[in-house]
Amino acid sequence: MAEELSAATSYTEDDFYCPVCQEVLKTPVRTAACQHVFCRKCFLTAMRESGIHCPLCRGNVTRRERACPERALDLENIMRKFSGSCRCCAKQIKFYRMRHHYKSCKKYQDEYGVSSIIPNFQISQDSIGNSSGHPTFKCPLCQESNFTRQRLLDHCNTNHLFQIVPVTCPICVSLPWGDPSQITRNFVSHLNQRHQFDYGEFVNLQLDEETQYQTAVEESFQVNI
Repeated sequence: MAEELSAATSYTEDDFYCPVCQEVLKTPVRTAACQHVFCRKCFLTAMRESGIHCPLCRGNVTRRERACPERALDLENIMRKFSGSCRCCAKQIKFYRMRHHYKSCKKYQDEYGVSSIIPNFQISQDSIGNSSGHPTFKCPLCQESNFTRQRLLDHCNTNHLFQIVPVTCPICVSLPWGDPSQITRNFVSHLNQRHQFDYGEFVNLQLDEETQYQTAVEESFQVNI
């Protein structure tokens, strides 16, 4: 299937994954200058952080793009035509249905611990552990503590990359929907797939797609006033 996809289009399977959340693209948008593609929510979150730069290459992004990014409709259409393999069960799924498949794929849930859907939430105050206001966590693989999310990710990639031991993710447990009984078989892989961003950054993005799109349009008008 990968060879068929490569022959029929200029895209490879990697082009259907967002560089921010590392998941199959959802409502993909594309930057005008550098042509990089992201999930709409991931892009808008990154814009609130970086202000004027592409989240991938740090290239400039226009003010209008930051408020109302352009949909990558060509990519969306291709995602409806071609299939890829689930990263856990190897089942062939249309790319545009991949996230839906993850919600019911037992092997995916066992591997990565939680669903790819980010529900409404507020960060638990019990997990606030340093003066910057960022939650801190204990590494479940070595019990070293006081890691921020980013430091925990860096620590595990450096010290535990090939250590595959069933553990409970401390970041997932700290969230209101966290389940202490949820076991993650490959913790480092889980961190790299699920925790590239602090979840608190997504609090203001929990709008349905239509509401979010309308908000972005209104903001674009305000920018041009």
